[in-house]
Amino acid sequence: MAKEMVIVLDFGGQYNQLIARRVRECHVYCEVHPYNLSLDKIKEMNPKGIIFTGGPNSVYLDESPKCQKEIFELGIPILGICYGSQLMAYMLGGEVATAPVSEYGKTDVSVDTNSVLFQDVSPNTVCWMSHTDYIAKMPEGFQRAAHTDVCPVAAMECPQQRLYATQFHPEVMHTREGKQMLSNFVYKVCGCSGDWKMDSFVESTIASLREKIGSGKVLCALSGGVDSSVAAVLLARAVGKQLTCVFVDHGLLRKHEGDEVEAVFGPDGPYELNFIRVNAQQRFYKKLAGVTEPEQKRKIIGEEFIRVFEEEAKKIGKVDFLVQGTIYPDVIESGLNKSAVIKSHHNVGGLPDYVDFKEIVEPLRLLFKDEVRKAGLELGIPEYLVYRQPFPGPGLGIRIIGEVTGEKVRIVQDADFIYREEIAKAGLNKNLGQYFAALTNMRSVGVMGDFRTYDYAVALRAVETSDFMTAEAADIPWEVLQKVMNRIVNEVKGVNRVMYDLTSKPPGTIEFE
Repeated sequence: MAKEMVIVLDFGGQYNQLIARRVRECHVYCEVHPYNLSLDKIKEMNPKGIIFTGGPNSVYLDESPKCQKEIFELGIPILGICYGSQLMAYMLGGEVATAPVSEYGKTDVSVDTNSVLFQDVSPNTVCWMSHTDYIAKMPEGFQRAAHTDVCPVAAMECPQQRLYATQFHPEVMHTREGKQMLSNFVYKVCGCSGDWKMDSFVESTIASLREKIGSGKVLCALSGGVDSSVAAVLLARAVGKQLTCVFVDHGLLRKHEGDEVEAVFGPDGPYELNFIRVNAQQRFYKKLAGVTEPEQKRKIIGEEFIRVFEEEAKKIGKVDFLVQGTIYPDVIESGLNKSAVIKSHHNVGGLPDYVDFKEIVEPLRLLFKDEVRKAGLELGIPEYLVYRQPFPGPGLGIRIIGEVTGEKVRIVQDADFIYREEIAKAGLNKNLGQYFAALTNMRSVGVMGDFRTYDYAVALRAVETSDFMTAEAADIPWEVLQKVMNRIVNEVKGVNRVMYDLTSKPPGTIEFE
C-alpha cells in the first residue's frame, strides 16, 4: 500500500464511499472508517488528512454522531463536508441552526478564489447542496470562503489550523468543479505527493501476499468474472503452484459461460493455474427449491459455495487460505463501516459463520471496480477479460425473482444471451456499465398466432456507471429494444412480454435482488 493516506470518517452520509473514490482519483490512497475511530488509531495510521462526511442528523441533538474534540488538536488537516462542516463549526464554538431556507440540488455558489481550497475554481460555480441546517455563526478564527443567496456560510476555513469546511458536496458529479476542490485539499493543504497508482498497488500486494501465505496452500474461488480473475492472477504471481483455482458451475451462470471460463483458465488456456471445474448445478437447484426471499437465496448460494470449496480442499490436501474477489462496494453494501445494510454479498455477508480455512484472503477488498480493472491491465490480463460484464456471485439466482428452477434458468439464459448479442451488434456494449436480462415472477396473458398464452415477463436492465455505487438507466435506442423484444418473444419459450427498467441507483440497486 502507499505510505501516504487520507482517511474519511463516516457520519452516515450516502456519499461516504464516493468521497474516497474521488480522493483516489487524485492518486492519493484513501480509506473509510467509522466516525468514532479512536484518536490512538488515527495517530497510528498517521494520515496526511481527514475528511468528515455528510450525514442525516442535526449536530445539536444529543444522539447525533460526534467525534472527539481532541481530533482538531492533532495538527492534521481536516475537511468537513455538509454535516461534517456543521459538526466542525458546532464543536469549535460556532452555532448551527435550522436554515430559514433549505437547499437541495444544483446551486449557484460564490467562492473566494483566494482560498487555497478554491484555487483554479471559477468565482461563481455550481455545487450540489443537500441541507436543512446551516452554520449560523462561524467559530472564532474562521473566515467565510463561499456563500449562496440563502446560505451565508457555504464554506469556511481556518488556514492557520488547516481546517476547511463546505456545506455542499464536492464529491458528487453535480458539483461542477468538485474534483479541483478535493485536489486542492489533498495536494495544497495536506501536502500529498500522489503515490497511489496501480503499479505500486500490484507490486505491494504481491509482496504482502507472499509474506502472508508463505509456503501455505491456497484455494481461489474463480468465477471467471473480473474480480475473481484479477484476484487469481495476483495470487498466481505471488505463490504460483501453491494456488489451486476452483470454478464452481452452480447452474446459475450465463449461457455458455462455464465452457468459456474453462477455455480461458483451464489446462489449455494461457495461464499456469491449477484449475478444477466442479459441475454442481443440481446440487444448487435442490438447495434453492421453494425459496423465494432474496436474502435467503444469497445466503444459501454463499454457504453452498463454501461447502463445495471445503470438499475440494480435502481432495487436494490441507489448504490454509481461501481467496475471494471481494471489492470495496461489496464490503460497504454489506453494512460495514456503520453504513446501512443494502444486501448481503456472496463475497461478504453471504458466507456462513463457520468456514474450514485458516483465513480468507481478499486482495481486492479496498478497490473500486474501475481500480480492479486498472490492476488487471497492469497484470497483463487481456482487455476482453478485464472489461467483461460484471456478474454477481449468486449469479442468475438474483436475476430470477422468486423460486429458482432449472426451467427458469434456461429462460433467463436465453433471453440474456439475445439481449447481450443485440447490444454488441449495435456497438453499445463498451459504453455501458452493466446490462442483462432478468426474469420477473409476473405472468400475463398474451396472444401468439391463434393461441392464448399465459407466460413470463422478462425485464431488461442497462445502466451507466463508473464506480457502481451510483448508476443511471442507459438510454438504449428504441429500435434496439424493439429488436430484442421481438427476438426474445419469438425465440425464448415461456416468455410473452418484455419490459425495460428505468430505475437509477439509488433508489434501486443494479441487480434485481
